Amino acid sequence: MAAQTQSGGANNISQQTIDAYRRDGFVRVSGMISKEEAEKYRQAAVAAAAANKSLTVGDIFTQHVNIWRSDPVMRSLTLHPNVTAAVRKLAGVPLRLWHDQILIKKPHNNTPTEFHQDQPYWPHANSTHPISIWIALCDVPPERGCMTFIPGFQHRDDLAPQNLGDANSLFDMCPEMQWAPRVTLPVRAGDCTFHHGRCPHQANANSTDQARVAHAVIFIDACTTYNGAKHVVTDPLGLKAGAVLEDELFPVVGE
Repeated sequence: MAAQTQSGGANNISQQTIDAYRRDGFVRVSGMISKEEAEKYRQAAVAAAAANKSLTVGDIFTQHVNIWRSDPVMRSLTLHPNVTAAVRKLAGVPLRLWHDQILIKKPHNNTPTEFHQDQPYWPHANSTHPISIWIALCDVPPERGCMTFIPGFQHRDDLAPQNLGDANSLFDMCPEMQWAPRVTLPVRAGDCTFHHGRCPHQANANSTDQARVAHAVIFIDACTTYNGAKHVVTDPLGLKAGAVLEDELFPVVGE
């Protein structure tokens, strides 16, 4: 199955690319930022990761959430005009920022991120167009942990959170996904992938000598409300179930 790839960043997102994203649940875009920008942000991400508390998911990866709120360089990537313009075109609805995260797979981590959907982990209601951009800050061939997607299953909104370390977790819940086509998308520094919050995806282990450094930014429908479930982003906020996720912590983007 051929994956739709858009060249030239956000300024020329074609209708064909939009259609492919909405059909398959993902798309690759080359040159979202320049290679020079990617290297600047890679260095900033590594420095920010060293200076900030991380969430470590076993041996799978280290995760640094909401770095945009403390690091001005990474904030400029999270809210990069190329990023906000592209997500609005692809989703087609008003969006707000949910959170960003630096994702680092250490060299020879030997552990893949197994197939999963993102949205089941989030404490959201009324969000039908969640979209993530995953920006490569270094070259990411399959051996370094690029993304693989299962197209067309973003409509499955009835699944519980999956175990990122269990290769069977998602497929036990939805056996037909195990036999569906899979699309692996290597990316160069500055390229990105977009995926819907319910598009099943995974990332290989990093078997190379270089850390895999990526920056992910997640956007949700502007009308999204909090459903009361626990989450590292919302736990400190004292929100009541039904509250709209708004204010400066979840800014509307791309207007």
